[in-house]
This record gives sequence, C-alpha cells and structure tokens, in this order.
Amino acid sequence: MKDEIAIVTGSSSGFGLLISLELAKRGYRVIATMRNSDRAFDLMAKASELGIGKNIEIYQLDVVSKESLGKFKVFLSSLGRVDALVNNAGYAGAGFVEEIPIEEYKMQFDTNVFGMIEVTQSVLPYMRKQRKGKVINISSISGRIGFPGLSPYVASKHAVEGWSECLRQEVKAFGIDVALVEPGSYRTNIWSSGKQVTEKSLQIDSPYYEYMKKIEAHLQKNESQYGDPQDVAKKVADIAQQKGVPLRHPIGKGVRVGIFFKNILPWNMWERLVEKGMKSNS
Repeated sequence: MKDEIAIVTGSSSGFGLLISLELAKRGYRVIATMRNSDRAFDLMAKASELGIGKNIEIYQLDVVSKESLGKFKVFLSSLGRVDALVNNAGYAGAGFVEEIPIEEYKMQFDTNVFGMIEVTQSVLPYMRKQRKGKVINISSISGRIGFPGLSPYVASKHAVEGWSECLRQEVKAFGIDVALVEPGSYRTNIWSSGKQVTEKSLQIDSPYYEYMKKIEAHLQKNESQYGDPQDVAKKVADIAQQKGVPLRHPIGKGVRVGIFFKNILPWNMWERLVEKGMKSNS
C-alpha cells in the first residue's frame, strides 16, 4: 500500500480535507491539491495530530487555470503512477435563472465540470498503462434531483453524472473503475462560505427575493440534521480499496428515499412534495 498514490482535488477544507486524511490513514501517499496552498495549514495540522503527516504532500492546483493544469501534467510524470483520483474541487452557485449572468454559469461549469474533465484526462494515461485505477467523482444528490434556486450547481452536477457514466464504460476494459459519490446535506462549508449566490437574487427588489429567503430558511432549519462529513470520507476510502465497485453511491439521510420517489412519482406529485417542503419552512 505504501507505493499507492491517491490524488485529491479541493483538499483545503470540507470533504477534500477529510478524504485526504482518511486515505493517508489507510496508507496511501496522498497528493492533496488545492488552489491556494497557503490554506493547507488545517489539513497538515490535523495530519500531524494523527501521525500521518509524512503520507500527505501538498500540491498547488487551480483546476480552471491552463497554466496550472500544464504544470500538473509535468508533476504527474515525476510520480509515474496514480492509483486513485478523487475529483472533489468545486463550489455551489445559487440564485434564480432569470437573474444569473451567463458568466456565472460558465464559472460554475469551468470548476465543477471542465476542471474535473481536464484533471482526469491528465491522470488516465497512467492508470491505463498500469491497467489499474479508481476515478472517484464527488457528485451530489443535486446530480439526481433539481432544486429551485440552485440551477448552476444542479446543472453542473447533472453534467458530472452523465459524463461519469460515459467515462466508466470507456475505461472499464483497462481495469479502471469510475464511481460517483452522491452526498446529501452534510456539515461542510459549501452552503456557507462555499455558496455563491448571484447578486440580484439577494436584493430586496428582486421578484424572487421572498423565494430565496424561503430556500435559505429551509437550509438553516435542517442544518442540525446534516450528516457527519467523515462518513463521506470513509465511503470514498472504502471505494478506493474495493474491487468492482458500482457506479453510484448515494449517501446521507433521506438521499436514497428522495431519489426513489423522484424516479417513481409522476412529476406533478413530486412537484407538490417539493412545494410542501418549502412551505413548511416559511
């Protein structure tokens, strides 16, 4: 195991930080990438406390920068192998469609989708050559279910889901597994500092202002029920070590139930359930 290398993107906080620690605990040499390496303190402090600091290497990577991605390819050649790639870098764009500039949609896709694709493209030749590897993409329940006020994030995660389906079928013959982890609501910063709401939807004169307040009230009301993100980190590490894993791994309170009912209910019934849930928090 000491020779096995795992790369984790977006490792400075949230799922990425915990996944890096969990993989390091299990003996992987972890390349923990992040856009700003100055934010590595929390990760390395926790790694030191756990006695696994020697298993983690910080690497600066901005998944939307051509220059940074070019340097990453050179760095990969120095590693020579990659056994697991965890595509975790991302953020949550929010607001209402009418008010979201197209540039914000493009920024969302550049990070959550195109950045993921370019990192994976850089890693695949190594996995294919060694005929072994795991590509684990951090998706979301938002990749299976659309929610009002979150269209940039939801659309990007739906794209990740479809792309991952294609990728899995393309690389399976080379011994490479592709898996999607689909968390529900967890105690990470993606719905606080990680959420980027478009400016117009936050203004009181927006026609959607009251609707946005209902959505935020819904998120805040249920915050105490959010899951422990460590569970997701353990799930990812389990997938990295298993053989023949399924494509999709929904995880979190109510996630499997929500997906089940979304798939079987007529749309008008599903829509009423969503509206009822919103009203109960207003």
